[in-house]
Amino acid sequence: RICVSASSLPSPGFCQSSAASDDIEIVVNVGGVRQVLYGDLLSQYPETRLAELINCLAGGYDTIFSLCDDYDPGKREFYFDRDPDAFKCVIEVYYFGEVHMKKGICPICFKNEMDFWKVDLKFLDDCCKSHLSEKREELEEIARRVQLILDDLGVDAAEGRWRRCQKCVWKFLEKPESSCPARVVAVLSFLLILVSSVVMCMGTIPELQVLDAEGNRVEHPTLENVETACIGWFTLEYLLRLFSSPNKLHFALSFMNIVDVLAILPFYVSLTLTHLGARMMELTNVQQAVQALRIMRIARIFKLARHSSGLQTLTYALKRSFKELGLLLMYLAVGIFVFSALGYTMEQSHPETLFKSIPQSFWWAIITMTTVGYGDIYPKTTLGKLNAAISFLCGVIAIALPIHPIINNFVRYYNKQRVLETAAKHELELMELNSSSGGEGKTGGSRSDLDNLPPEPAGKEAPSCSSRLKLSHSDTFIPLLTEEKHHRTRLQSCK
Repeated sequence: RICVSASSLPSPGFCQSSAASDDIEIVVNVGGVRQVLYGDLLSQYPETRLAELINCLAGGYDTIFSLCDDYDPGKREFYFDRDPDAFKCVIEVYYFGEVHMKKGICPICFKNEMDFWKVDLKFLDDCCKSHLSEKREELEEIARRVQLILDDLGVDAAEGRWRRCQKCVWKFLEKPESSCPARVVAVLSFLLILVSSVVMCMGTIPELQVLDAEGNRVEHPTLENVETACIGWFTLEYLLRLFSSPNKLHFALSFMNIVDVLAILPFYVSLTLTHLGARMMELTNVQQAVQALRIMRIARIFKLARHSSGLQTLTYALKRSFKELGLLLMYLAVGIFVFSALGYTMEQSHPETLFKSIPQSFWWAIITMTTVGYGDIYPKTTLGKLNAAISFLCGVIAIALPIHPIINNFVRYYNKQRVLETAAKHELELMELNSSSGGEGKTGGSRSDLDNLPPEPAGKEAPSCSSRLKLSHSDTFIPLLTEEKHHRTRLQSCK
């Protein structure tokens, strides 16, 4: 509880001037800790709630209870059911002109507290704004996941049969966790990706190849049949997902769907060139084009990322680590240039030197600093060997420095995804619990469950099912008294 004692405030109905308000002493009791605030300090920001307390008694009890939860005319104390820890941070604006959020306070709850005390967010320090933005993004992600689940659970009776069938196919192919058959199809697709990748590798083994009519080695017919079956499955899967997608343009431009196209396109292009290309160009050129297209089949291995959350997390971690990766490349580039130039200069005195030029020495510097060391080029002089030892140590240090931030990004994103998934399920459980207990919630879900969120829960009735999602993020929030509970006793306030 926060109680504000205005020991120098006059009784209601008495109007005081602004000059006299500067001498007013306001005692703030936050959870039993009393703090003295003065009128001249609060008047620096007259739009805030504490500054409005100075002259609120002139408007009577209606004005008083529009600003606070309770008022004791005997002790002239104002009571607020707010978070005392957040209040200690909010009042810093009167002393320092800025607000710092204490560690351990929920940023969303702290924003609600600042809105209640009518302190603008521009006074919040930049370091705290970043935490608030991050928490907002997390809540938006949770709301998005909840909305996707609600859309899957909800059934619109106004939709046609084709639209319902389209949604069922999309859910069946895109959400393996939706049903047991969908999980079986996802596992089958994963296995076919592995099989097609293994067949592609085995097709290059000379012992498994056969001779065609011209005497050239080609893949074994059995391997070709297996690959054809896999490509047929991939094509059917892609077409079904394309026709059932809600947004076909977004689907076609998605990175993973582009990978799917690159995985199946070479098969059909090579098939077309084999049967029709010979009429338009020489057979040798057709074979070279088909061989080049077969190399593109390696793109199908990236289809595994669709079924592996670990690969998706790794991709995101690398995307978030561009700065560290750029730093690593810069370190290596500087080291390669310096040590290759030194190695070339030091090895010129040896008659059988392997360092013919500085660009040729780049290769030696690369394999040395990355600790590969093929041995095709190496120093022969003493100074050259010393330069190689130093370049080796510098390479180890340069590679090791950015690794820790990259690992941290991976672990942070992985843990964050697990937390968001758990939070989304928790939100659904709360909505279902509140809906069943209140008897007025909806069994299905729609987009209004997220769009109709109240901007401020203060001073409102118990929220409906559509607003519980937002309020559950701020479990410590205590709403203001309703109009029926304005005039409560001091004992009730303490309770």
